[in-house]
Amino acid sequence: MSAIETNFYVQGMKCDGCIAKAREALGKVPGYEESDFDLKAGTAVVKGDIDPQAAAHALTEVGYPAAVKSD
Repeated sequence: MSAIETNFYVQGMKCDGCIAKAREALGKVPGYEESDFDLKAGTAVVKGDIDPQAAAHALTEVGYPAAVKSD
């Protein structure tokens, strides 16, 4: 069974340090498994059975305003 993937728009991320900080914040969200970030596109794919709003809030709280990307 593959993990649930949720896509986000994320602002303000510029480097690997930003990714590390974002992953640390997401790690506190229940159900989080892993994430991939595309800095140029300003997007993220978060894997795991998470509450998308909680993940967006976690990213926003650490300085990277995020919103769930709808299809």
